[in-house]
Amino acid sequence: MNRHQGHKLYFIGVGGIGMSGLARYFRRHGADVAGYDRTPSELTNQLLSEGIDVQFEEDPRMIPDDFREAAPDQVMVVRTPAVPTTSPLLAYWEQRGARIVKRAEVLGMVTRDKRTIAVAGTHGKTTVSTMLAHLLTVGRVPCNAFLGGIAVNYGTNVLLNDDAVVNVVEADEYDRSFLRLHPSGSVITAMDPDHLDIYGTPEAMFDAYTAFATLGDGPLLVHERIAAHFSGRPGVTTYALGSSGPPRAENLRVERGTYHFDLNAEGHLITDLRLGMPGRHNVENAIAASTMALREGVSPAALRQGLDSFRGVSRRFETRIKGSSVVLIDDYAHHPKELDACIESVREMYPGKRITGIFQPHLYSRTRDLAKDFGRSLSALDELLLLDIYPAREEPIPGITSQWLLEQIPMAAKQCVTRERLLEELRRSHGEVVVTLGAGDIDRLVPVVESLLNERDRS
Repeated sequence: MNRHQGHKLYFIGVGGIGMSGLARYFRRHGADVAGYDRTPSELTNQLLSEGIDVQFEEDPRMIPDDFREAAPDQVMVVRTPAVPTTSPLLAYWEQRGARIVKRAEVLGMVTRDKRTIAVAGTHGKTTVSTMLAHLLTVGRVPCNAFLGGIAVNYGTNVLLNDDAVVNVVEADEYDRSFLRLHPSGSVITAMDPDHLDIYGTPEAMFDAYTAFATLGDGPLLVHERIAAHFSGRPGVTTYALGSSGPPRAENLRVERGTYHFDLNAEGHLITDLRLGMPGRHNVENAIAASTMALREGVSPAALRQGLDSFRGVSRRFETRIKGSSVVLIDDYAHHPKELDACIESVREMYPGKRITGIFQPHLYSRTRDLAKDFGRSLSALDELLLLDIYPAREEPIPGITSQWLLEQIPMAAKQCVTRERLLEELRRSHGEVVVTLGAGDIDRLVPVVESLLNERDRS
């Protein structure tokens, strides 16, 4: 339990979804943990409540005294690629001579400790890894899980169990981070071109996934449409909704807004499964998670219970309102393929309803590189309210704006809106289903949108 007793770890960007999980892991195992983040949040509140010192100013003088007074070789500093090299905290620890490592290296250390299932993919990985962790937990297979989102069932992004026999890890392809892992078994959900600011070309990104697939010699489960990339790798199994062989879902149907299906996997045919979170694409995610859970010893009965009780991941096709006159769905979709999956599922669940999308593009480079695909995907909406591009780690790119993107979307009911004008435009909208989309800070607008639409539904 306390194998890291006396170790000191300082996290720069400790409030990040991946960083906070690692901070909590090491704190639980006896290490002294502190860190910095720009703004308070639910995650930093959780860290503070668990005894982790978090500062919100980039002032080295605010680093806890016991860290400042420790010998440099007693402190390991963890940073993310998002931390600029000009950070005063980074400069302080560099001058002190402390060991500075990226988050991916630290997660790699954790995956050496015990058997690890790593879930990668340009989309779907957060849902699959969270669903798998839930199925293992319900199936009484103790696990640790390091997730890229907040599991609604548990209200957290990390599950820690002192008796864990396996780790479930979300494997992030950004900055080639997933190549630091040591998986015993892996899942790859999708490989649609993304992060071209890092990789340069789709082919370079595909090469990174191929390298990831060779990190371990354990079983590899990949989506059927990307199987050709791994034809030379032994132990590969493919999955898909319409797959010719198991694992696959059969007899898929929607009953009162809920997806039901039969699962053919690992020698089992489990009929009339009910998925607790909506979306056709999430049935496909359930095939992958269920297959890995069955391999880990989860019984068909526990699998049935786990899928039915799974409430999803915050901001992954999350239904916020299901009223008599309006529905609000919030989704993290920030890539054209993710937008396709979300909008298609909304159409399937609410046929004939008018769909209004509020979309915040994420990154100037992604908007530029995938503009044509964004135009095609967003045009499937009935109405679009387009927010300004969320820059994240990037500086603006001349000419790449939301107005520029809007002009490439072949639809009539579309407009750019500021955050300030959004509610005004929503009041004029006649959307019966409203979908908030994006990976930036649009999540801060969702409660306000929810409040407005609840008023409309009651009136």
